[in-house]
Amino acid sequence: MMLVWKLLKQHISLGQLTGFFVANLFGVLIILLGIQFYNDAAPLFSGEDSIFKKDFIIISKKVNTLLTLNNKAANFNNNEIDELEKQSFVKKVAQFTSSQFQVVGNVNVMQGNINMSTEMFFESIPDEYIDVKNDEWKYDAHSSFVPIIVPKNYLNLYNFGFAQSKQMPQISEGLVGLVTINIRIQNNYTGESKELKGRIVGFSNRINTILVPESFMKQTNKEFGNKKDVEPSRLIVEVKNPSDPAIVSYLKNNRYEVEGNDLESGKISYFLKLLITIVIIIGLFISVLSFFILVLSIYLLLQKNTQKLENLLMIGYSESSIARPYQRLTIFLNAFIFILAILILFIIRKLYTQLLASFFQDYEPGLMYQSILAGLIFFILISCFNCLIIKRKISKIR
Repeated sequence: MMLVWKLLKQHISLGQLTGFFVANLFGVLIILLGIQFYNDAAPLFSGEDSIFKKDFIIISKKVNTLLTLNNKAANFNNNEIDELEKQSFVKKVAQFTSSQFQVVGNVNVMQGNINMSTEMFFESIPDEYIDVKNDEWKYDAHSSFVPIIVPKNYLNLYNFGFAQSKQMPQISEGLVGLVTINIRIQNNYTGESKELKGRIVGFSNRINTILVPESFMKQTNKEFGNKKDVEPSRLIVEVKNPSDPAIVSYLKNNRYEVEGNDLESGKISYFLKLLITIVIIIGLFISVLSFFILVLSIYLLLQKNTQKLENLLMIGYSESSIARPYQRLTIFLNAFIFILAILILFIIRKLYTQLLASFFQDYEPGLMYQSILAGLIFFILISCFNCLIIKRKISKIR
């Protein structure tokens, strides 16, 4: 084996191998950096307010004076929902379901010395659009416990507005989650009522309403509601491309309003995904070019050594034994590129995660296993292709 390698390595071009090494390292590093940056940036927009989740907007109708004077609600009828679902930019349309019963919440704090009671309202949406992750977000029909999600700005209004004006203590999300809410639901017509226990299990930054599980809402509306189909006042529209100008045009023509900055967040998400995809494609393109550089170098090397290879085959050396030195060379280069790319990625990642952590509180970067796995898969594929090409080229010499 060593004798064969000493014979064949004479025409190896250090410049060509260096060109392959640098180009492939650069390409692999761009691919891994794109994947890793996506994973590290995702927590900034995930958790309780993810723009990397499904791109959706919440729309409602404008409330005007005419509707108010005629005592009509600004709801969506079936025809309007069907028309919306047919639009080219729409993936799916979901509805907000409102409570058709009276809700009163009561909280006892300071060992019962303070009793606060208020009328409330509930709404529900399909669980796939909930932007809060909590294992308690489920409803058991045989239990009296009801999980509740409220908007984050409710807590902010209390802490930075009401609490300061009343000289009351500010409270954290964790502390609010420990408080049990006594809930009484009552039929608006028959007066029939039911006592439940509720607790806030999360705070939403995206959905501005008091949410309960959809299964609870359907069952309770059936038991304590008015037994009538109520048209939704708000819709969740999952869109294909938030930057599509047809969305703004359609909403404007139909006088629909978008809640908050969902549309802008969706645009940021879309362009960030697009940018990272472009970066990864560029890295892949550079890696493919470097792969062809290596293949060309090997072809030229084999061409220069054609006479030697023919002689080796004639005196009894197998094709595998002749191909093995070249295959080991490419595998070694690819392995070294993979290891070096991971080390450089680790250094670059440490720099930009420190920068992100200085800008965002409680920032936690993603994991590196996906990038390492992607690099490992890329290394295996490229090495297999190289070995296959070398073997096929040598087999044609005979």
